Amino acid sequence: MDASQQEKLFAGARLRRLRRELDLSQAEFAETLGISASYLTLLERNQRPVTARVLLALAESHDVDVRSFAAESDRQTLSDLGEALGDPVLKGSDLDARDVRELADAHPRAAEAMARLFHAYRDASANAAELAARLADGNVAGTGSLLPLEAVRDALDAAQNHFPQLEEAADALREAARLDELGRTQGLHDHLRRQHGAAVRVYDDTVMGGTLRRFDFHARKLLLSEVLSPAGRDFQTALTAVLLDCADILDASTARAALPDPVAARLYRANLAGYTAAAVLMPYDTFHQSAEAAGHDAETLSHRFAVSYEQAAHRLTTLNRPTRRGVPFFLMRIDPAGNVTKRFGGGVIPFARAGGGCPRWPVHDAFRLPERTLTHWVELPDGTRYVSRTRAVARPLPGGGAALQAVVLGCEAQHAARLGLGDSAPAPIPVGLTCRLCERRDCAQRAYPPLQRTLKVEPHTRPVSPFAFS
Repeated sequence: MDASQQEKLFAGARLRRLRRELDLSQAEFAETLGISASYLTLLERNQRPVTARVLLALAESHDVDVRSFAAESDRQTLSDLGEALGDPVLKGSDLDARDVRELADAHPRAAEAMARLFHAYRDASANAAELAARLADGNVAGTGSLLPLEAVRDALDAAQNHFPQLEEAADALREAARLDELGRTQGLHDHLRRQHGAAVRVYDDTVMGGTLRRFDFHARKLLLSEVLSPAGRDFQTALTAVLLDCADILDASTARAALPDPVAARLYRANLAGYTAAAVLMPYDTFHQSAEAAGHDAETLSHRFAVSYEQAAHRLTTLNRPTRRGVPFFLMRIDPAGNVTKRFGGGVIPFARAGGGCPRWPVHDAFRLPERTLTHWVELPDGTRYVSRTRAVARPLPGGGAALQAVVLGCEAQHAARLGLGDSAPAPIPVGLTCRLCERRDCAQRAYPPLQRTLKVEPHTRPVSPFAFS
């Protein structure tokens, strides 16, 4: 392959994803770009490279950052395929990283299908092993699957966690409830009473029996737990209004995602309802303007919009309107045991599907300093640099007490100036996605050797890393 061929840009999957985000047919999208529908079909199938003229049309017509189209392939897909190739079942395939990248570039849909198939295989293997252990112990209770959760996360990532139809529905609900006129709490309560004959009542934890929210259709009451903060009560009230008012748009958006099973579809719909409720409390245009003025600081925005820190951080990841984009963020929520309880990458950073995170990324320091925001600069093995803000937040628990969880909000280091961090950055911490996928040789904190390398045992040599590998 000569240099001119290597420089050609094939971005069919990204073009197709953008068209679906804009809810345009091929003919409509092609018209906005000044090309024919048949030519767009060739572009989306990677049978033609994307030209400079098409990139310019994307920037002018849809306010697209053309640099995102210059990425050679989807990072999350590459990470997933790398994890798959490290599995023992593919050890003899003689595939290397270049083969994987060529597959993802030339046949992105095939690459995504292969990654999805590996997820299903790994999930089925894990469930089979767990079931075998239960049978051995005489416990045959059913076991759940992580596959629906992964399917939902992938669907949110594919949409870049931005849903124009839900934003419009949230604006319409906000106007119908007269929130700007009556105030958020009164407006939501009055709307539920006028439109649905429902009252809002707060009960103590013993009455709620550990439930934070319950809508009683028979008594026409929304029951909220006293454990919820005022911001939490408003969010749960808005969520109830969304579920009652926006059922049709939630159903249609869920159907478009074409998720693999009913459990995943219900979980996805619940995520969309939460997204819409957040948009009711933090309308897109106002929130975007405030975010730009506040350096995208979730703490400042949480005070300004009277929401929790996590709600403000999550809303920052949704500012992906083509004509008015925010900073492209990723978000993770981690508990003290290291479990990732919420994750959104949006194409910003790949995530390991299994195994713990990198011990060199000091996100767990936040648990020692709760309610303080820590800033970290990190670099992945491929040289990509990120800046992250991590904050441990307390979530009240039914029955008393609170649980700490660390919320990590980050972006590529090139956006640091928009975060008010200036152009100069400290030396980044070298990190990996997870030990199984990281091939750094000099890491003294490594927990496992990399999947795609052969472990070497040298009895008379002790390197800085606990493991030596080929």
